Amino acid sequence: MTGPAGLTSAEAARRLASEGPNELPRAGRRGLPAILLDVLREPMLLLLLVGGAIYLIFGDHAEAIILLIFASFSILVTTVQESRTERILERLRDLTAPRALVLRDGVPLRIPGREVVRGDVLLVAEGDRVAADGWLAGAQDLRLDESMLTGESVPVGKTSTAAPPVPAPPPGGDGSPMLFAGTLVVGGTGRMVVSATGVHSEIGKIGKSLSQLETEPPRLRAQTMRVVRLAGIAGGAAALLVAVLYGLARGNWLEGALSGIAIGMALLPEEFPVVLTVFLAVGAWRIAQAGVLTRRAAAIESLGAATVLCTDKTGTLTRNQMSVAELDGHVAPFDPAAPAFLDAALVGLLASAPTPFDPMDRAFHDLAGSLGVDTRALLDGLRLQAAFGLRPDLLAVTQVWSRPDGPMIAAAKGAPEAIATLCRMSAQETQALQAQVNAMAARGLRVLGLARADLASPAPPAQARDIAFRFAGLAGLADPLRDSVPAAMADCRAAGIRVVMITGDYPATALSIAAQAGLAPDRVLTGSDLQALTPQDLIRAVADTDIFARVMPDQKLRLVTALKARGEIVAMTGDGVNDAPSLKAAHIGIAMGGRGTDVAREAAAIVLLDDDFGAIVAAIRLGRRIFDNLRKAMSFILALHVPIAGLALLPLVLGRPMLLLPVHIAFLEMIVDPVCTLVFEAEAEEADVMRRPPRNPRAALFSRAMLAWSAVQGAGALAAVAGVYAYGVSQGLPVNELRVLSFFTLVLVILALIFVNRSFSPAPLAALRGGNRTMVLVPTLVAAALALVVLLPQAAGMFGFGPLHGANLGTALGAAMALFAGLELAKAAFRGRLAA
Repeated sequence: MTGPAGLTSAEAARRLASEGPNELPRAGRRGLPAILLDVLREPMLLLLLVGGAIYLIFGDHAEAIILLIFASFSILVTTVQESRTERILERLRDLTAPRALVLRDGVPLRIPGREVVRGDVLLVAEGDRVAADGWLAGAQDLRLDESMLTGESVPVGKTSTAAPPVPAPPPGGDGSPMLFAGTLVVGGTGRMVVSATGVHSEIGKIGKSLSQLETEPPRLRAQTMRVVRLAGIAGGAAALLVAVLYGLARGNWLEGALSGIAIGMALLPEEFPVVLTVFLAVGAWRIAQAGVLTRRAAAIESLGAATVLCTDKTGTLTRNQMSVAELDGHVAPFDPAAPAFLDAALVGLLASAPTPFDPMDRAFHDLAGSLGVDTRALLDGLRLQAAFGLRPDLLAVTQVWSRPDGPMIAAAKGAPEAIATLCRMSAQETQALQAQVNAMAARGLRVLGLARADLASPAPPAQARDIAFRFAGLAGLADPLRDSVPAAMADCRAAGIRVVMITGDYPATALSIAAQAGLAPDRVLTGSDLQALTPQDLIRAVADTDIFARVMPDQKLRLVTALKARGEIVAMTGDGVNDAPSLKAAHIGIAMGGRGTDVAREAAAIVLLDDDFGAIVAAIRLGRRIFDNLRKAMSFILALHVPIAGLALLPLVLGRPMLLLPVHIAFLEMIVDPVCTLVFEAEAEEADVMRRPPRNPRAALFSRAMLAWSAVQGAGALAAVAGVYAYGVSQGLPVNELRVLSFFTLVLVILALIFVNRSFSPAPLAALRGGNRTMVLVPTLVAAALALVVLLPQAAGMFGFGPLHGANLGTALGAAMALFAGLELAKAAFRGRLAA
């Protein structure tokens, strides 16, 4: 039986192990057989297998075995890469799952929803997505949207019960004590005991499934697949044409078929989809390590294009570790001997949640405890009779308590103007109160008003406005700025990203925090100012206003809409239920993972795991780095296919024997894929990554500058290899020596292209910089593999290689070095255009 303190950690762990996680089977989860089947559908691997079969039937069996071994190795490498990507996506899906606030060992604890077990005590509040089925043991005006189960959009009220109902009523009952997994809390708070999880919950019984993380952004996928499709058509046509012409011209249809397959393999850039998937999956995981979860992979692409970053203040720019710094005219450290002061502290305590989770509520609990008040004993001696939450027309929280030895007590805290309304202050009193509030707000404090009342009636009132409150004082809460914020603000300015602060605090408080953060606003607009502006006036106003104060959550949507109307790419932070529309409307919605509601998390593309503004800027930096590296890999792939195709086609045009066979291209593909997914993915960021303006969101991945640069690289590489080939022909080298010389040169040229594409900078030292350990590993492995096939007689014979002489080796090395130097000089013509 679960006690009021919830399960112990040990018991929860035992139940999780025995009953399984609280999740439903996920459609789309690929196992090893499905991954292997997808890999075998790749055109390049099919060409390898066809080539191997042709060798096996008509050609040399040893060559056929080698080709099939290469095909098997490529299948193995690709399967391992895909499996790794799938594991990363699975871990990211776990992070995107709803979280739950449970009592474990009597302490509130946020855990992933999948770790909730039967018997757990869950604390639910407005904006939460219920993590499991259970019965309500305590509630305050709790209302839920159960439309996903019942189809009925009208929220239903819930009432608590002392024991689980038998039998449990179905969803949809108004006044029912049952809560169901997946439903949304639209109002109030409650404490529930979990009775069913996972497939045993109501949503599990009717076969619903959880939402999943997108693995690829549609725009990038469409671009890459279009390029691959066009290249595939061209490669297929070229392969068929070469095979037919070769057979007709030379009468050797076997060599014609092999030549056609070689040309097709050389022209097909099948690496694009693999590279895209791996980069975005691993990139999302890298960003998660920085404290930012990308729920949609398209957000990685969008991060580098953001021009405006709209952020709230509390918990994002500040630490969200509030403490009461001023209370009723007293300044911390406080003297507990002052009766009036102690009364104000108790009012703040009674107006806060009995089990505090909100930082403001915790601040009042901590204050009472520091003054020697036994808060648990005090609250256990009272009974909460009514609670009135924040409303748009009254920004104050009121709680009514009954006590055994006196009248009921009402305590309220909230916006000073709302408390002034509850206390029925005169205009003169309100004006004097406002002057005090402004003075406190100018010191960077968040100001709350406090009020209390003793109720003679034995029944709680119907609404807070019916209570005759008396003013108990002002509380100023300090929330220090995060240490990372000033540097992050400077990074944003350097990167051309405008930061806009939107807060519910007073303008003076907002200005004080903005100054500490490094913002220098010209003016401040308040929520009431926004209300008076027409849509066109607001579009003009957001052009030069960086601070918005006393803003209601629903006004954030107007701000996002106005900024978008100006052509800005907007990133917006939010945490509440009412923030969901603005998060959805923004190009990049950023939800708070720590204090954010599940609704906000589901509406957002990005979730901050620790609610830190610095993490947003770190994610933008990583997003720019990932997109840069993706472009480098794509540019490298496009460039290297030019010399491969040229070397396969050149002998045919000149009427000479074939140089590149399918077995050679298969060997090269074993180099290309690891290079793309290891070297470029791990490449460090460019030095100017946060000093360049945001990228045009409509810019194509394959920009004109990138295509031109790839063409220049490819042409240079082909010229280098063709030059060495021509040198070999002039020296009268036999075919097997000419083949090994050309192949060796091609591998060195590919290594040169790797170094060239490491950096957009035209400085050669940037291409040779350290910081990427794979740049040591990959060339070493390539050299070892090359030495094996060139120097080992048996392998050389299977590849059709002759001896490689020292003089020829120097020629190949010189050609690769000349290519590197020439391309580094040519980079200057593309300065600033490749990363745009």
